[in-house]
Amino acid sequence: MSIISRLSTVAIALGASLSAHAADIQFTSKLQDAKSLVVFKAEDQKASFKFLDKATRTQLSKAIETENFEGKFGKTVEVIAPVSSDYARILVVGLGKEDELNASKMTKLGGNLHAKLEDKKSETVAISFESFEGEVNNSELAAQLAHGINLRDHTFEVYKKEPNTFNISYSIDVDSKRKAAKEYLTLEHIQSGVFLARDLTSEIASEMTPVDFANAAKQLEQYGVEVKVLEPAEIKELGMGALEAVGRGSAQGSRLVIAHYKGNNDTPIALVGKGITFDSGGYNVKTGKSIALMKVDMAGAAAVLGTVQAMAKAKADVNVVAVMPMAANMVSENSFAPGDVLRTAEGLSVEVLNTDAEGRLILSDALWYARQFYKPEIMVDLATLTGSKIRAVGNNYSAIFSEDDQLVKEFTLAGKTVNEQVWRLPLGYKDALKSDIADLTNIGSYGPGATTAATFLQQFVGDTRWVHIDIAGNAISKKTKDEVPAGGTGYGVRILSEWLLSGN
Repeated sequence: MSIISRLSTVAIALGASLSAHAADIQFTSKLQDAKSLVVFKAEDQKASFKFLDKATRTQLSKAIETENFEGKFGKTVEVIAPVSSDYARILVVGLGKEDELNASKMTKLGGNLHAKLEDKKSETVAISFESFEGEVNNSELAAQLAHGINLRDHTFEVYKKEPNTFNISYSIDVDSKRKAAKEYLTLEHIQSGVFLARDLTSEIASEMTPVDFANAAKQLEQYGVEVKVLEPAEIKELGMGALEAVGRGSAQGSRLVIAHYKGNNDTPIALVGKGITFDSGGYNVKTGKSIALMKVDMAGAAAVLGTVQAMAKAKADVNVVAVMPMAANMVSENSFAPGDVLRTAEGLSVEVLNTDAEGRLILSDALWYARQFYKPEIMVDLATLTGSKIRAVGNNYSAIFSEDDQLVKEFTLAGKTVNEQVWRLPLGYKDALKSDIADLTNIGSYGPGATTAATFLQQFVGDTRWVHIDIAGNAISKKTKDEVPAGGTGYGVRILSEWLLSGN
């Protein structure tokens, strides 16, 4: 059954969680009753806990002293509350140095706190957070804590016989519940985009074809997003020979999906996302265990679509268009083959030396389309593009390429803020892309693979300010960490949203 016809797709379309549970969060002006209580201790402050009864304060103090608990960031002490207490369990959480608290740290803390409380099966949790400030104010810190909780809570479990249905209700006591709720509302919209991207990425390839992805994108129309889908005949008519060729081996062929949220009349920002719904490698077929993860090769497209949804739901003052070339790189009698020469819409011809270097091919035509039809101020492309990137910087960073120092600076700051950090790698080695019979080859004859791939893309951006972000290795996680669960990570939605909302 197609993903679009399943009930789970309603959740995907709305950017909600596909998990059977979601943490319920409310901000309060006084501490609520609950089974578990969370209190905090900063590293440079003495904890008094004056709001608790004497017996509870005494027990907490003894536990802190016994465990030599200093309040270092992320460290915890747990105690069973006295019989006289309104709570069954109390968790003391270290904040580190209070003046160093920021959005990044609080999001991580929220994710790890939720994991611990879920493991303890704490159904109701009261959090005392009204007395803390840091690099940002109490309301923003509390909102980021809640953000981390729900980012960690989201899981993709539609194929499990018994999905996790356990739910936690949180009440967070803050300085101003109105201000905290307002701060969190924007983060909720960003979460919806992250969850959309995660769900699309985690879905199996046979249920997430280019047509399925296009149908999911159309659901954003309910938020005022203009969605357009170009089919193979239209793609071919426009001269996008690279995109057409990569999808030719599959029954559905290629699609170009465009989602435009026009929150103002400024010159648009174009986000271009690689959308290979399954990458067999083509005739240069992939081998080994890695092929089972190739449903993830559309994570760039999922991230830019999630970002557009986040901006639309937030009614953000931005003009942003996502251009997503979609194809399944399959093997059939119709597939493009090694040695073929493809004509891109840019007019440049490309000699195909390896059919497993297909992402840059579809992106070349998508970058041209974004320039040709939207004349953007800036183009940013996201792609699970190269294994070379993973070898260069691993999975904790994405790789950023650009000749625009200001854009690199902006994305570096945005990445640090939202825990999606980037590391700059160089462009260059253009001569490695020389071909005897075409304008370019699709792989370099020498040099670092991540760089030659980025330099290939650079040939299709014209004079437009441009950033390429290689998210290979970032798009899926085999284990939970901080605010990110196992599975599709939605990497890219948060850094793009932060950059857009910061006024780039």
